[in-house]
Amino acid sequence: MAVAYAPMAFAQGSAPIYKDAAAPIPARVADLLARMTLAEKIQQIRTAWQGKADMIDDLAFNPAKASAAFPDGIGHVTRPSDKRGVPGISGAAGGTAARWRTPRQTVEFINALQRWALEDTRLGIPVLLHEESLHGYMATEATMFPQAIALAGTFDTDLMRRVQSVIAREVRARGVPLVLSPVVDIVRDPRWGRIEETWGEDPYLCGEMGVAAVEGLQGAGKSEKLGADKVFATLKHMTGHGQPEAGNNISPAQISERELRENFFPPFREVVRRTSIGAVMPSYNEIDGVPSHASTWLLGDILRGEWGFDGVIVSDYGGVHELATLHHVALNEADAAHQALLAGVDSELPEGRAYALLEDEVNAGRIPVELIDRSCARMLTFKFRAGLFENPYGDWQKAQRITGNAEARALALEAARKSICLLTNRNGALPLDQANMGRVAVIGPNHAIARLGGYSSVPKQTISLIEGLRQVAPTADFVTAQGVFITTSEDRSQDIIELADRARNLRLIAEAVAVARTADTIVVAIGDTEQTSREGFAANHLGDRTQIDIVGEQNALVDALAALGKPLVVCAINGRPPSWPNVVEKADALLECWYPGQEGGVAMAEALLGQVNPGGKLPVSVVRNAGQIPLFYNRKPSSRRGYLFDDAAPLFPFGHGLSYTDFTISAPRVAKQAFAADESVEVEVDITNSGRTAGDEVVQLYITRSEVSVTRPVLELKGFRRVTLQAGESRTLRFTLAPQQLAFWNSDMEEVNEPGPVTLSAGSSSARLHSTQIEVI
Repeated sequence: MAVAYAPMAFAQGSAPIYKDAAAPIPARVADLLARMTLAEKIQQIRTAWQGKADMIDDLAFNPAKASAAFPDGIGHVTRPSDKRGVPGISGAAGGTAARWRTPRQTVEFINALQRWALEDTRLGIPVLLHEESLHGYMATEATMFPQAIALAGTFDTDLMRRVQSVIAREVRARGVPLVLSPVVDIVRDPRWGRIEETWGEDPYLCGEMGVAAVEGLQGAGKSEKLGADKVFATLKHMTGHGQPEAGNNISPAQISERELRENFFPPFREVVRRTSIGAVMPSYNEIDGVPSHASTWLLGDILRGEWGFDGVIVSDYGGVHELATLHHVALNEADAAHQALLAGVDSELPEGRAYALLEDEVNAGRIPVELIDRSCARMLTFKFRAGLFENPYGDWQKAQRITGNAEARALALEAARKSICLLTNRNGALPLDQANMGRVAVIGPNHAIARLGGYSSVPKQTISLIEGLRQVAPTADFVTAQGVFITTSEDRSQDIIELADRARNLRLIAEAVAVARTADTIVVAIGDTEQTSREGFAANHLGDRTQIDIVGEQNALVDALAALGKPLVVCAINGRPPSWPNVVEKADALLECWYPGQEGGVAMAEALLGQVNPGGKLPVSVVRNAGQIPLFYNRKPSSRRGYLFDDAAPLFPFGHGLSYTDFTISAPRVAKQAFAADESVEVEVDITNSGRTAGDEVVQLYITRSEVSVTRPVLELKGFRRVTLQAGESRTLRFTLAPQQLAFWNSDMEEVNEPGPVTLSAGSSSARLHSTQIEVI
């Protein structure tokens, strides 16, 4: 929102304009800003996380302590649901409830904090609070949906919108108006431990999922104020985060401006263009020698200038002081604060460590107060838009009623069902036939644990694969074995990660083989843990890998079971793409389940037994080995010539996913062959379920530009539609390609729709397409 920074006159004795809910937000901001001291302004752009220790007794908010520690108010509190600041909390395991307040404690803390802010501080400015919500509200008892990469694999924007709506209402009911989600980084390196947090490699898919997610969190369209049961979203991480040097988290992104504009920028731009996105978070990395948190070009010229973003920019955790301590582009932390403010970073998360130095810097004349005023005005605007001055409180009874309830569980199950992707299915190994499958051995390190992935908490309930199988098929004969352990611990917050003991695993493999010999069919659940694929946020807390195959003795387990000659079905439960050539070779069927969320055990069981027909697709290309990285489907024509002694093709292509039925997809149809540069292209595609059972298919529409002024990718996704068809059913799908979808950045770095041929291709994956040609004239 546009904000006037000049003080406004107000009548003596009348209520302040900033407390008038009917007054325009810019007027309220200007009135309040004119009343504030420098120290009060700085507090509005700082945060408190460890600082919660200075406002609580044990877990309860203490007004007297808060007044003593924060005489100028509290602008922003980080993660009110966690116990940061409580003595001894550093020892709490990351995957247990010991880390978090209960829902009731969270609401009680927030409400007491807000009462103090409104009633006991000089100006009565409410506190902003934020939480994490990558694939569910990261707090106890909240609904945990499938991990982000799994949600992307649904290719279902309506589902994404509904999932994020549930997340929003669970967060808002506890009194929190801001979440640090969604992640719209495109990703091109599976060595990077955060690949699970993304929506894959394609800018169009990430953009459409991003728009749907923000609409679910905030509400559709452009809106000045936040609606009921909604939260402001934070678009992150801008940008280049998903292709770091050597696959190492926060490493430099060696990306040209053209590459940024054509691949990394579009998801961010689409969300800013089509929604009222509340916040944007810069990335940790540097681009062309400039860290994102200090880039006036990235955050000023592009984000606020070209795209017209008018919300707040919040730092990633530690991103401001790291300008001095990690990147060494600032003389000290005070200089880091200055650089971040110049670039437009309005709020320093999670603690305001560098911004704590701002008052002395302003008083010494080293930083102009106008920079403080600018960011403070934006943060105040944000609070007015969120309605915090009128009602900043949580509602414990409502939170209890709606959080993790039957409706939310049903949606989590639907999302898990739709995210499962059938990668291979030799000779119809799946689905299993309950009448003929006999005894089933369910084996592996992930068969009896519900893997939720990073940025998750402890939901009200979880269901593992074996629990799901026994629930879905209570009369079937299942036997189990551990097979191997992957790591020595299940503590996701642990810094140093060690692989499980090899000798012990070899003994467990022998035990698993003995169990499997008694069975007719083998289901093996392998993949990752929350330790083997995660955010590497410090040098002593790593999450990236050089090897992308499954770790430990998991391949040895698959080899031993495959040697028995029985039908072997693999459930991949993982955060990284399944670059598992040995497993693909040995398995009769491979079901990609990702981290399927709290209800995933039921969904996986239903898919194995044919009660659900898998319809998910791969949102990434799956490489054969690390030597192919980076590999992505929308490559340039000169790439991927080949290698000595190896295959240049991916193990699985982008958009791949099989079904228990067959679909026939036509070539695209258009009404004419020539289109003006400013004209939309209407495309029709026919799809028929030519098999014997109902199922879902994702029809994908791609373009190829050629004979133009700069090189173009061999394929670019420009449309997709997930449809459910009964056996024998046909449907005609209609897509509209706007001129901007055919445009690209020419040799003068201008975005234009140049004349030339365009190939339109439609199919079930980037490798199974039928095409037709049109011309832009």
